[in-house]
Amino acid sequence: MTAEPLQRLRSEILALSEAERAELAHDLIQSLDAPRENGVEDAWEREISRRIGEIDAGQAELVERTEFRKQIRAKLERR
Repeated sequence: MTAEPLQRLRSEILALSEAERAELAHDLIQSLDAPRENGVEDAWEREISRRIGEIDAGQAELVERTEFRKQIRAKLERR
């Protein structure tokens, strides 16, 4: 693939929602020829599917990355 079509593809991908990009990234990683690790990958696959299901059903509270980092930093500072 030449640079121009690749750049166009990148632009289209970056225009996707964060959830769509995460799903695409997961699919791309899955397409690599890395060996599977004794069910660990399957367990993560189930966990990811469960979390996506909770998001789709409106059962999960979504937090922006910047807010999440602020919350984590605040918790670490209280230690």
